[in-house]
Amino acid sequence: MKRLLIVDDDDAMRRLFRINLSDNYEIIDTADPEQALALAMEHKPDAILMDLQMPKFSGLDLCRAFGSISKTQPIPIFVVSGETGIQAKESCRDMGTAGYFEKPIDFDALRTSLAGVKRQNRPPRTEVRVQIRVKLTLSGKDIHGKEFKETTFTENVSISAFLCKCAATLQSDSIVDVFIFRGIEKFVGTARIVRAELHEGSTTLYAFRFLEKTGEWILQ
Repeated sequence: MKRLLIVDDDDAMRRLFRINLSDNYEIIDTADPEQALALAMEHKPDAILMDLQMPKFSGLDLCRAFGSISKTQPIPIFVVSGETGIQAKESCRDMGTAGYFEKPIDFDALRTSLAGVKRQNRPPRTEVRVQIRVKLTLSGKDIHGKEFKETTFTENVSISAFLCKCAATLQSDSIVDVFIFRGIEKFVGTARIVRAELHEGSTTLYAFRFLEKTGEWILQ
């Protein structure tokens, strides 16, 4: 049986997908776009159905994330959204999505599209940055050699790097321990500062690149 991954923060919408599609497809669903990346890599669905508007970040950001990972690049993505504007549809088409369905969904048309879908053989992409807000904790030593531990959020991430604000003043080439927050803090590796830029007020944006990853990062 073919497998579908449903990504939608609306519980009722995910139930509707199950009612209408579970006879012909194994359904895996989540309300969390961050979890969607891990589920797609683990279960290798034949297609992904997802909403555009979700609390943490948009479906377009999630499309970019799927397109940046070699294991998820070939999976066809169908956008299912309440947005009816031409701009949203064109943005999805430009990103290579397999289809766009407006809510309320015409499930007969959706089933027809899913029946004819095939995995796409795309050329590998260079590493790209994806705008995802992820909660991290950084720990290390500041410019004065004093130990610090600070919780922050990413501005964007890639397979081997991330950009985030940090109130602590850090020396160029400083190395920090990186923890990701998923219910509990989990150590994911060590990273070095490769760039720093002054942000609004006294906060600095730091670009980090991993020296070593020992845990599950956002992108693989």
